[in-house]
Amino acid sequence: MAGQAFRFGTDPWDPTHRFETSWLLSPWVLFICRALISLYAFTTLLFVLAWQCARAVTGCEASRASFSYFTSLTYWGLAFYFLAAATHTFTYARSGVPLLDRLPRPLQALHAAFYTTIIVYPIIVTVVYWARLYSGSWFDEIYAGWSNVSQHALNSVFAFFELVVPRTDVPQPVHMLWLILLLALYLALAYVTKADKGFYPYDFLNPKEQGSLVAAYVFGIAVGCLVVFGIVWGFIWLRKYVTEAKLGMTGKFSSKARAADEAGHAEMAMTKPREPSLA
Repeated sequence: MAGQAFRFGTDPWDPTHRFETSWLLSPWVLFICRALISLYAFTTLLFVLAWQCARAVTGCEASRASFSYFTSLTYWGLAFYFLAAATHTFTYARSGVPLLDRLPRPLQALHAAFYTTIIVYPIIVTVVYWARLYSGSWFDEIYAGWSNVSQHALNSVFAFFELVVPRTDVPQPVHMLWLILLLALYLALAYVTKADKGFYPYDFLNPKEQGSLVAAYVFGIAVGCLVVFGIVWGFIWLRKYVTEAKLGMTGKFSSKARAADEAGHAEMAMTKPREPSLA
């Protein structure tokens, strides 16, 4: 797997435009849904930053500190992914050729890896928050309830949307390596935060409080990440099997793409050599 990490492949890239199409929604409707999710995510992130600056006793310090939290970083990832996905879907719906198809192969491979992160990490964030970090009592302020639900519950709803609605294929196994590497880089960031700002983003990373349990938490989250990857891989496979193999819902495509395909088939039929007559 490590040997495949930097190989981008030579096979045709996404020939049926799975990243930009859906078995259920037209490309235009899929674009609108993705754009609205991106808008909501960016609105949430910017409002939280502004609210903390305006209301917190320490001013914008809390907003600056938010970039040390895995929750915040993955939510920014969701916002940017849906912005990119909406852009690619829009260009496909408009012209029949998505912007993603015009990018260099390494960027296409990175988009596929980006997709894998947004269907795996939000689920980890949701499970860890509600199972380990949530205090058990509901939030006194409307803002606190809304911001936590948005970042620790709706994040998985957005990920579930990308699991169910588009025609995306199963993620490549090599993406597991990148998922673990990114988690390791975040772990390094957490301890850099402690050294630079004097606090641990999450209490279970504090060796003075948790002792040897820190290693157990880190290892458990890494294993959980691979388990979630396996679950979403199986879910996507099942979605493809049910919608395409069983229900025959192979996808809703751009009218421009269909017209181009029909023109291409007609041209091939006109230029194809005729079989000699036996008469």
